[in-house]
Amino acid sequence: MNPLLAVRRTSSHDQHTLWLRYRAPYHWPSTLAFLAARCIPGIETFSEGVYRRTLVVAGRHALLEARPACGHRLWVRLTGVSSVAVPALIARIRRVFDLDSNPAQIAQGLVADPLMARLLAVRPGLRVPKGWDAGEQAMRTVLGQQISVAGAMTLAGRLVARHGQPLRLQASGLTHVFPTLEVIAAAPLENLGMPRSRAMTLGTLARALLEQPDLLHPDQPLETVLTNLCRLKGIGPWSAHYLALRQIGAHDALPLGDVALVKALRLQEGPDAHLGERALAWRPWRAYAAQHLWASLADFSPTAANSPR
Repeated sequence: MNPLLAVRRTSSHDQHTLWLRYRAPYHWPSTLAFLAARCIPGIETFSEGVYRRTLVVAGRHALLEARPACGHRLWVRLTGVSSVAVPALIARIRRVFDLDSNPAQIAQGLVADPLMARLLAVRPGLRVPKGWDAGEQAMRTVLGQQISVAGAMTLAGRLVARHGQPLRLQASGLTHVFPTLEVIAAAPLENLGMPRSRAMTLGTLARALLEQPDLLHPDQPLETVLTNLCRLKGIGPWSAHYLALRQIGAHDALPLGDVALVKALRLQEGPDAHLGERALAWRPWRAYAAQHLWASLADFSPTAANSPR
């Protein structure tokens, strides 16, 4: 059977249960930990192994639930989604959970490096989770500039509570959908508890995405994406590479200035390890190497694990 085959069962006109296949192995503990740490209050929850969130699909508010299932499949339940919108949403879910990657190919490209060989053995089939849409991921990235994941999620929760639209469906713990780019571009954001410059960057990036809808389109060379993003005030190499990694899905994106990556590398190889030099051996899979390093922080102290992206 095709490992990328999606099996769909429909129980009503707007509720669908999906089983999405993927190539094994898949290191689900890392993906689930990544999602759990980044739940934005009001739009996402993670409990008892199930990830839940709100979405806007073809102009309608919708709910998604997802968890790993047996047989190398991801179980997904959708509510509030028309049958016509399901195929495009399947593609979106596959991208977010990185279901179409080839772990054997990635491992082959990294295993020659002794550090990566060790990390691959610890977390075989590690994936690089992606953003749900360009606007949301762009805002997450700016909110996360130079602060911890927990701090960024607090700011994101304030953004959602003040500028997100109330959810039109009933769902425990879920109250809003993420604010639209139009709302963010026009909203006063200085009172969210962040530096004024970062609030201005949120608006700048929202307006840029409205004016250039293909700014974060995945079918672009990495260098083109980085150049276009770094032209925007408030977007530097870290943010550009991180957006390329999380939204574009660029396999070779690597935010070299990331404090958590530097910390992870030095915990593994000592205080003199230099990320830029070491990363040359990881091309063209530097995004997966970065994800391994971020994930490896969980193997050390809780303090070290608080800052991975």
